[in-house]
Amino acid sequence: MKYQLRLCRKCVVGFLVPIFVLLVMPWMINGFLGRGALEAKITQEPVTLDKAHPLIRAVMDIQHRHTHKLMAIPEIVGTGTGLNEAGRPAVVVFTRDEVGPGVVPESLEGTPVLKKITGEIRPMRKLPPTTTFPRPVPIGVSTGNEGECSAGTIGVRVTDGENVYALSNNHVFALENSARVGSKILQPGAFDTSCAEVPNDVIATLSQFVPLVFSTSANNIVDAAIALSSKESLGNATPRDGYGIPRSAVVEAGVGLKVKKYGRTTSLTRGTITAINATVNVGYESGAARFINQIVVQSSGSFIKPGDSGSLLVTRPGSNPVGLLFAGNATGNFAFANPIGAVLEAFGVTLDGR
Repeated sequence: MKYQLRLCRKCVVGFLVPIFVLLVMPWMINGFLGRGALEAKITQEPVTLDKAHPLIRAVMDIQHRHTHKLMAIPEIVGTGTGLNEAGRPAVVVFTRDEVGPGVVPESLEGTPVLKKITGEIRPMRKLPPTTTFPRPVPIGVSTGNEGECSAGTIGVRVTDGENVYALSNNHVFALENSARVGSKILQPGAFDTSCAEVPNDVIATLSQFVPLVFSTSANNIVDAAIALSSKESLGNATPRDGYGIPRSAVVEAGVGLKVKKYGRTTSLTRGTITAINATVNVGYESGAARFINQIVVQSSGSFIKPGDSGSLLVTRPGSNPVGLLFAGNATGNFAFANPIGAVLEAFGVTLDGR
């Protein structure tokens, strides 16, 4: 509620000073030093808490100590570090379904535990038909390997200083480790051409991929591959209804960071990072694979759907790269991404943006 004072300036000052001392100042002190501290934040810009924040760091350590035991429980598919409803740093536990009392602890070492139902976590490739784009093709559109009738997303154009490459997931470009280096990468993916062979759809050749380890005791960090292309075949901006050219400077993920992505199936979507340092089991066709140090994005609607695998996760505003999306739950309101810094480092490349 707002009030307006229709007084002369001198009268206003004389009237407001005692009011401020008696009423407003005690509220401010309580707001900064007591329970009101969290409430006061509603008038400020949202705070992003990354791994450097001491409270987040402390909760991550607790999460690490308990993750192995927690993920031995069949109903639990992952853990992470985030914030609970009161805004306190918390260990986040992702479950397949609603769990009974006592299955997930209310707290760990005095730190609150937040339960989130995601269902199974799966890679996000395949599904509805998409367009063939004129060359150079934009990023964020359908792609795939010649060896499978499937489709994912071209995440972004990267460079080693001499050549340019398309970046996407291993399971999109390298078919879960099974594709040969030098195999053809298509736009659109074969799923979007009714599995027909279209010679003019070749935009790149598979160059490198980080092998996936299919084990629930593995320490996968990235699901990523690059394909050698050219500036004549591959552009570095999304289609017109997207965010354009991403920036080259990487931003580290933090809890509360606002993000967006452009992908083959759902185009431009927006969400918020709700957990970092996540450990999750992802169900591939080749078997389950455990990932560590992952980014969790949550949205009120579908942030990611099958076919969006390989999309670049960027900040909003700013369009700075944060992660490489690769998996989600059935409804798409939970999405999982590799830290983009780890992806780029794996191939010795940088993002070819602005």
